[in-house]
Amino acid sequence: MPEIICKDCGKKLFHENDYTLKIEQSVHKKFCRKTQGKSYSYMHRDLNNTSYMDAERCNDSDGKPILK
Repeated sequence: MPEIICKDCGKKLFHENDYTLKIEQSVHKKFCRKTQGKSYSYMHRDLNNTSYMDAERCNDSDGKPILK
């Protein structure tokens, strides 16, 4: 089975289909953490804007904030 190991974070990607593996690799390059265990986020916000994007769902059912 074809496999690729990311040189930056060490994650092993594998798939039966080589074409699908290349697609998976290109997606991984966009979201790679560069180091294992490092925190990251797919959402990029303006540091000056601290308001919630979806104010109706910023708290859970108990009223506690979902985002830190």
